[in-house]
Amino acid sequence: MMRWELLCAEEFVVYGDTTAGVRQSSHRLVALFCIVFLLCGIHAGSSREVVRVGLLPSVAHAQALVAANMSREGKGWFEERLGPGVDVQWFVFHAGPSAMEAIFSGSIDLTYIGPYPALNGYLRSNGEDIRVLSGAAYGGEALVVRRPEWKSARDLRGRTICTPQLGNTQDVACRAWLIHNGMQVSLTGGDVRVVPLENPDIFAQFAKGAIDGAWTVEPWVSRLLTEAGGYLLHRPRDTATAVLATSARFLEEKPAIARRFLAAHQELTIWVTKNPRKAQEKIRQELLESVRQDLSVKLIREVWKGIIFKNAVQLRDFEQFMADARLSKLSRACFDLSNLIITPSAHPLHGSEK
Repeated sequence: MMRWELLCAEEFVVYGDTTAGVRQSSHRLVALFCIVFLLCGIHAGSSREVVRVGLLPSVAHAQALVAANMSREGKGWFEERLGPGVDVQWFVFHAGPSAMEAIFSGSIDLTYIGPYPALNGYLRSNGEDIRVLSGAAYGGEALVVRRPEWKSARDLRGRTICTPQLGNTQDVACRAWLIHNGMQVSLTGGDVRVVPLENPDIFAQFAKGAIDGAWTVEPWVSRLLTEAGGYLLHRPRDTATAVLATSARFLEEKPAIARRFLAAHQELTIWVTKNPRKAQEKIRQELLESVRQDLSVKLIREVWKGIIFKNAVQLRDFEQFMADARLSKLSRACFDLSNLIITPSAHPLHGSEK
């Protein structure tokens, strides 16, 4: 096949004017086409599958950060378990809704993401597209405020609290907690102003005293407490913080890869819990390389204490998120969520094995 392509290239360029200048150009074209067809032939003979995975630069996304660092070092956790001919590419997002948009657009295949953006994607697609494959982490988020005397939601009346992005997991949790504790909260104001702001900007504004508090995730919670003079007001510990999600399209088109990826993720969760020191060092390296965030090992170890890494994922968690989103006026949807969580043990992944 490659030989036929090269012959065609030679025959193509000899047609036309026979002046010396054109003959010289033709020789260059022959060489160029030969190179192109040669490369195409090589590529066709060694085509590789690419799995594109999203992650957030949060310690709660430990499995993703560890695996991305292993990929960077050429010893990929998922690559070794997905089989020969499969590459993994990692993409960093600063909030879950952005990662979910990438899933919808087909820019990525799977993502580590907060549970509410995954739920919102499911609702937006009328339950047709987004699927949660596994849990990843619980805990690792908190409400940090500027003043030690602020002990309850009532003390935040007239204050400004920031969350990482409108509609992300922390944003929904913050609004619902305030409302449950008697505060009026809306998208345009209320008793407490809830303002979306990216985590680096939250840290900078909090340190300057420009905002009164933040409901965010680790490592930003610990940084606000240790570096910016913050005080812990509320830390939920039994709330899902990260899950592994994908699209129904990916499950339909690549069921075998999806199944192997899920198994590798669940194995990695166990490795992370059994090898915390190694995992923490890889997380530190990856945060530095990918987002230039230089965290000390001491800080990461402190953060680690507030996070539980586990594969379990409960439908009731998503039902609570849906109720909180409705309460916060971020959604009016009320859907059957029975198809949201899909694992091989629950029912087979779609498509035929190849």
